[in-house]
Amino acid sequence: MAIIRIKNLLLRTYIGFNDEEINKLQDVVINMTIEVDLTSAIQHDAVDGSYNYKIITKNVIALVQEQKFMMLEKLTQSILDEIMKNKNVRSAKVEVDKPHALRFAESVSVELSATRDMQQHS
Repeated sequence: MAIIRIKNLLLRTYIGFNDEEINKLQDVVINMTIEVDLTSAIQHDAVDGSYNYKIITKNVIALVQEQKFMMLEKLTQSILDEIMKNKNVRSAKVEVDKPHALRFAESVSVELSATRDMQQHS
C-alpha cells in the first residue's frame, strides 16, 4: 500500500453564507492523503498500475474554483467524493482549512475520510 499526500494546495473559491462572503473569493488550503495499492507499478517501475496524482489535483482545482459552497463541510465532502471516484483508491482523507475565518484563529478546518470496502470490488 502506498500513501500519497498532496500538501497545502492553495486555492480560492466562493465559500460562506454571510453577505460579506457570498460574492468574495476566499483562500482555502487543501491537504489530501490517498491510500492506493501501487504494488504492481512499484515492482515493475511502470506507469501501468500507478495513480496519477496530477490528474486528481487538476480535478480538485476545477471542482473548487468552478463551484460555490456555503459550508466548509460540503466543500470537503465534494473533494473526498472526487478522490473516491477512482476505484483503485483504498481510502482517503481530506482536510480543508479556511484561513482567517475566525478573528483570533489562524484558520478553521474540516477533515473527512472514507474507506472503500475492497471485498465488494474484488
